[in-house]
Amino acid sequence: MPVVIELGSAPEHRISTRLSPLAELCACLHALDGPRHHPASRRWVGAVLQGADERLLERAGGWAPLWGAFRARYLLPLTPGPERELEEELAEVARLDEETFTTMTEQALVGKNGHGPGSGHGPGSSHGLGPGSRRAGRAPERFLARLRQLSERRFALGLRLLADPSGFRDGLLAFLSAVAEEVFEAEWTRLRPTLEADARVRSHEHSRYGAAVLAGFPTARMEQDPPRVVFDKLYNARASLADSPCLLVPSLHINPHLAIKHYPGHPVVVQYPVRDAAGAEPTALDVVMRGLRALDEPLRIRMCRALLRQSMTTTELATQFEMTPPQMSRHLRKLREAGMVHTHREGARVHYQLDEAAVRNLGVDLLSALHR
Repeated sequence: MPVVIELGSAPEHRISTRLSPLAELCACLHALDGPRHHPASRRWVGAVLQGADERLLERAGGWAPLWGAFRARYLLPLTPGPERELEEELAEVARLDEETFTTMTEQALVGKNGHGPGSGHGPGSSHGLGPGSRRAGRAPERFLARLRQLSERRFALGLRLLADPSGFRDGLLAFLSAVAEEVFEAEWTRLRPTLEADARVRSHEHSRYGAAVLAGFPTARMEQDPPRVVFDKLYNARASLADSPCLLVPSLHINPHLAIKHYPGHPVVVQYPVRDAAGAEPTALDVVMRGLRALDEPLRIRMCRALLRQSMTTTELATQFEMTPPQMSRHLRKLREAGMVHTHREGARVHYQLDEAAVRNLGVDLLSALHR
């Protein structure tokens, strides 16, 4: 399924690169909620789990759906222009009108852009980049029923949002300020030079190649008639640089993902992964060999190909490959133990997705392990 950024005329003047401490903080919190999927964040996550206040960690778990796979749009830069400090970015969130803040929050909780009757398919809906065609406030029972199906955490946040949107926002901003002070400031100081260096490289590529710099990201490709960049993602979405500027935001802790978010009146944001060679832990040879053995099976290669294109449950995979669910579970366990796939829950169902970074780095990790 594609996410499409239409380039329009003179798109090179609509693209810029900048750091965002708020975006990186929320990428850290996302990794904290699912550390197995984020090997680049293991060092930071381990330190936080050992040293952070337990009450703060509990609060982080309660807010976590907001920085899940469909992150709330206000947790990425809301305005173009030069880099802001974290306090300035939080102040921009505080200045959002209540309806926009509530709609952005609803989208993150549901995991898509619309939740009313016919949402996600009508005018104004763009499946992941823009706002849905309806607000949950018009159908709160249906909204809350959907959240209860997804998880108790989402349901609890939905209740708080509908009861007191202003108090919800105040509580979120207070938590982000507190968690940044306790566990993020030192990490931001450590990784900022790496992100600044990558931003300079990306800006140079932009000045040289123009809008084609977008096609250099994972899963992206340039297409013509009309000019556009297409990203292979798990949802359909469309945005135009004729309507909005585009911000490229480097991130270490978003690895191995790439996030693309848009909301009318705000920039298109592409938060892309940066590899931190200095902070990465070397991969042991036995771990590399486990990955190679997991892929030394034609069926599992075919499974990887399927899971590269979309996330699937055990039952869906078993049906596609004409196997029983227990047989498929054994193959998935091999891939999971080798770190080749990661999982996420949608209600009671567990979905599997290929870990592209793990597969991509397998050869590099093997060579590195052989050198040691």
